[in-house]
Formats: sequence, structure tokens, C-alpha cells
Amino acid sequence: MDELLDKVWLDNTLRSYLIAVIIILVVIIVKKYIAQYIAGIIFRFIRSIWKDVDKKSFISLVAKPLGFFLAIFVTIITLHKLRFPAVLDVDIYRITLKEIFHIIASLVLIVSFIRLLLRIIDFIAIILHIRAERTRDLDDNQLIVFFKDFFKVLLCIVGLLMILKFTFGYNVSNLLTGLSIVGAAIALALRESLENLIASFIIFFDKPFSMGDTVKVHSFTGVVEKIGLRSTRIRTDQKTFITVPNKQMVDSILDNHSMRTQRRGELRLEVDLSTSSANLEQLIEGIRKIAGHQEIENSNVLLLDISSSAFVILLEYFTAPVSQAEFNKVKEQLNFEVLKLMEMLDVKIAGTSTDVRITNQTQMKNVTLES
Repeated sequence: MDELLDKVWLDNTLRSYLIAVIIILVVIIVKKYIAQYIAGIIFRFIRSIWKDVDKKSFISLVAKPLGFFLAIFVTIITLHKLRFPAVLDVDIYRITLKEIFHIIASLVLIVSFIRLLLRIIDFIAIILHIRAERTRDLDDNQLIVFFKDFFKVLLCIVGLLMILKFTFGYNVSNLLTGLSIVGAAIALALRESLENLIASFIIFFDKPFSMGDTVKVHSFTGVVEKIGLRSTRIRTDQKTFITVPNKQMVDSILDNHSMRTQRRGELRLEVDLSTSSANLEQLIEGIRKIAGHQEIENSNVLLLDISSSAFVILLEYFTAPVSQAEFNKVKEQLNFEVLKLMEMLDVKIAGTSTDVRITNQTQMKNVTLES
């Protein structure tokens, strides 16, 4: 039996192959339990920072990528202990097959490790979302989404540098030095993207608006649904979906309707010139009483102008910052009450009756014909 196990095949004994296979199979079988145990250790560390962390959700999110990483890690170490068969070490376009296997192994290991870290970032974001929902400030949710995407992008860049360093053997320091020169040219070419990125930081720290706010920018009005690294996405009042670059959201004049303290309404009446001054005064006093409606916080009624075609009465009123539907209801009720008051006082709108006079003048001319 020992002679059979010590028999050399492809530069390795059968004993070495058997030990390697057993180790890999054992790890594949028990990786789930090992991953859960390690995830429990990581969880205890996170629990010391955040007390209200759900262990079950953490393990379910992290255990699978952690187990995959452990299986890849142990498999690579185990295979590395074996000698690569010289008969298989052939050149393939200036690179040996052994180097190709090393590159693939390093690539898979780094990708699995970065994937594990991305899952941990997702879990931390979930925790912060839960904590943010306990407060009424929507800016916390907004910052969580932003920084989750930001750190994910940063982590992917680090992973790419690790692949270049440990997989392909590039000198990252020299690469970064070279990229600094190229980066200046790229920065000029991507100036708008960088400006939008900087504008996104301004939005998050200056907070001119938040997710869920109703804003008006340029000629569009809608609800902010997402603030990203490059652009802000708005659901307009026409139920369309527009994307506005963050630079324009910062540089343009932006009207945040959600931050107003009152809603303003206006009623402009053009009364017929045949209306007596007494009726006009009664109409204005009646409108003032109507404007004392409980939903109206303050108002102003005045005879604004006396023109050649009408008496102009202006009613300006303000309500609480209610929804558009509630405001329209108050506006409709006020208009009906003013209309009923005008009917009671027999006051007419200018232009409802028009007198037309037609004058026809015929001039007779005597024409003398001389022959």
C-alpha cells in the first residue's frame, strides 16, 4: 500500500494528491459551518459598535461569500503545495501554463475577497438604514445611499489595483505616478463628470433638498426620488422621470416647494364698471369675511385698480403647506363662495354685457357733368 501511495505521477506522489483532494473536499463540505463560525466572530465585533444588529440577517448575507472565499483560499494553498508537472509547463504565447494558472488563481481569490467586502458594506448600509428610519430626517437615508455607492466604487478601484499588483505583477506605485500625468488629461476630458461628483458632495452637506422633496428646477417640477454620484432623478408632476446633472441642481435657481412655510393663492376679479361704489364696497367686505376661512391663515383684499374696462379686485391668501389636492379644494370652495356673493349683490364680471353702436353716414354729392 505504501509503495502505491509513494508512486510518483506527474512529479507528485499519489499520497500528495490524495491528501490535497481530502483537504479540498473537507473544506467544501464544512465551509458552511466554518463560514458561519467566522461570521459569528465578525458579528460580535460589529455588535460592540451597533447594539441593535440582527445576527441572522448578517450571517445569511455574509456567510455565503465568506464560505466561497475560504474554499478558494484553501484550495489555492493546497494546490500550491503540489509541484507543477514539468510536462505540462509549456509556453503559450510567451507565457507558461504554470503562470497562467497562477494568474487565474490570484484573480479568483482577489475577486472573491472583494465580493466579501462588498457584502459587508451592504450589511452596514442595511444597519444604518434601520437606524435612520427611526428618525424623521430623510437626509440620513440619502447619505447612506450615496456613501454606500461611493465606498463600493472605491473598493472596486482598490481591487483592480490589487489584481494589477498581485496577478500581473505591475508596479502600482509607478503606475500611479504615470496615471497622475494621464489623470490630468482625463480630468480635463471628464471635467463635467468631476463637477457633478463635487456637486453631489455639496448637495449632501449643504442640503438644499432631500429625497422626497418637491422641487422646481428650470421648467420642471417634481419629487426627488434619488440623488446619485452624477445626477439627481426627479419624478415630475406629469409622472415622467427626468435625470438632472448635479451641477445644474447646484448652479441653477432651485425652488424647494417642500420647505415653504405657506401656500399662496390668488383671485383676481374684474368687475363691471356699471357697479356702484356701495356694491363694490360690500363685495370687498364680503370677500374679506370669506377669506376668514379656517384653512386660510392670512389674506389681503383690496381694490387694486380702476381701468377703462373694469374695477380690479385682488384677493391674496395663504394656507398651511398642505398638499396640492387639499389646496385645490380650499381654492375651489373659496371661488364658489365669492361667486355666490356676487350673485347675491348682483355684481357682474366686466365684459359680460357689451353695447354695440353702429353709425351709418351717407353723404350725397352732386356731380355736374358738363358737355
